[in-house]
Formats: sequence, C-alpha cells, structure tokens
Amino acid sequence: MIALLQRVSEARVEVAGRTTGAIAAGLLMLVCAEPGDTEVQAEKLVQKVLKLRIFGDAAGKMNLSLQDVGGGLLVVSQFTLAADVSGGNRPSFTGAAGAEQGRRLYEHVLQTARQMHANVQCGEFGADMKVSLVNDGPVTIPLRVVA
Repeated sequence: MIALLQRVSEARVEVAGRTTGAIAAGLLMLVCAEPGDTEVQAEKLVQKVLKLRIFGDAAGKMNLSLQDVGGGLLVVSQFTLAADVSGGNRPSFTGAAGAEQGRRLYEHVLQTARQMHANVQCGEFGADMKVSLVNDGPVTIPLRVVA
C-alpha cells in the first residue's frame, strides 16, 4: 500500500459541494492500494501512521505522534499515487488495485484507524473529491508498506 502523509493545521474533503470529512490539526493521509495488497498491510500502514513521530514536542523537535497530540486523521483514497510516467507523458495507473480490491482495502484502513484513534474522518471512495488543506511545516512524507 502507498500513502502520502501531510501534516496539516486543517484539512477538509468535499464531494458535490458537501463536506464528507474535516479535521483541525493532524494528518491528511492519501492512500492507494496496489495489486496483491492485503488487510495485513492496511493494518501495518495505519499502525505506522498513528505512531509516526512528526509533530513537535515542547522543544520544537519532531518527537510526537498523531496519537500523542490527539490530532485528527483525514483519510482520502487516491489511486493516482500508483501512477507510472516512465512510458511517456500520459500516466498509467495499472499499478493501482482494481476498484473492488481498492474499496475493500480503503474501508479496512478506515475501520482499523477508527478502532485505534478517536478522530478519523474520510473522503468518499471513487468520488470526484475536492481536498483543501493547510500544510503545516510543510511536512509531507511518502510511505509504502509491503508484505
């Protein structure tokens, strides 16, 4: 599974003009399933995201996790994270899982995150979403979890 994390002071996602998820300070997590990914990888991804120490402590050092600071987690599906542009100027998305598998793993990410963290919001799988954020830092971290 692939994820792109952005530490935010606020973020929100809208579908057809309605807000489906919004957080104050925390993390925006864009997530993409790849063929062969499993629920175990989804769980490892969530565990890593929640424990990743990328928030400042009293000394200003990145030493605290999302769980430590009690921040929000906004999870948005984004198959374009699997884009391959090596063959030309038009991206190929064959590296992304099919819709059925992608939806199943996205839902599993959400379920796992909600079991482990109090403030989890989300986008809508497969929808045309408008994501707004204020990147804090800026801090942006790519993650890939493999079997």
